[in-house]
Amino acid sequence: MNEAALNQLSPDQLKQFATELMAQLTHLEKQAQAELADKNQAIENAQKTLQQKELHIEKLTYELAYLRRLKFARSSEQLSALQMSLLDEVSDADIAALESELEQLSPPEQSKIKQQPKRQSLPKDLPRKTIVHEPDNVECSCGCQLQRIGEDVSEKLDYIPGSFQVERHVRGKWICKDCDRLIQAPMPAQIIDKGLPTAGLLAHLLLAKYVDHLPLYRQEKIFERAGVALSRSTLAEWVGICGVHLTPLADALKNELLKQAVVHADETPVPILKPGNKKTQQGYVWAYASTSFSDLKAVYYDFSPGRSGRYARDVLG
Repeated sequence: MNEAALNQLSPDQLKQFATELMAQLTHLEKQAQAELADKNQAIENAQKTLQQKELHIEKLTYELAYLRRLKFARSSEQLSALQMSLLDEVSDADIAALESELEQLSPPEQSKIKQQPKRQSLPKDLPRKTIVHEPDNVECSCGCQLQRIGEDVSEKLDYIPGSFQVERHVRGKWICKDCDRLIQAPMPAQIIDKGLPTAGLLAHLLLAKYVDHLPLYRQEKIFERAGVALSRSTLAEWVGICGVHLTPLADALKNELLKQAVVHADETPVPILKPGNKKTQQGYVWAYASTSFSDLKAVYYDFSPGRSGRYARDVLG
């Protein structure tokens, strides 16, 4: 409203107009304060999340350093060769799991080029199953027909109970010669990105280790007799990475278990060898299980350095 229009208003109209302006200003001020409070709360939540993430990274980094010291420290004379072999498997798997989790938590480094180790070629005498991946549509967005100019081939090691086979994933390369657009079907999602094993081989590895109680050094010998050279350290790394991917499933199992009215709990002592110590120390694996009368049949395992009740409270809440 301009000055001439204001001069034509009566005193009552001016008073009403001023009241409306004050109400609008008050509303805008409250709205700005609310938005500022929301932003401050969002910043505070982000800072808390970042702090928790940094603490978790620090904890994992410490555990990783500890496990590496444990792995390369001088072994105790009180442990047999078989016991040391089993401890090596556990430490290799734990180190791989921690490295995988740290890689997921840490921010990506754009300038760092990761050196990929050269993969050993798979035996030529293994049977091969070719899986071809082509684009759903071979017509370019410009209307031209795409032409196949080549293909990318990657091999995955699969396990069929009793035998191995190699999956050859062939992805054709299609190009539009008018606009130089290249189209290629994506690779199916893998548990270990760009890794050698299929989901079937990883499932067999975990079942053999944890259900059939076959240590990794025995599985290494079994695979070697089948003509496939897979080192125990490689198998342990796969186990560790699978453990990270299965963590959400374990957490979901724990949450379902804690919904039960009654939960049984018991701890089992396990020996722990710390670097520099010739004697083992006592650790505990806690088992939390549903009752025999429950519809849910589940057991959740948790490791702790002691048998104090506070470790159970940390799990049970």
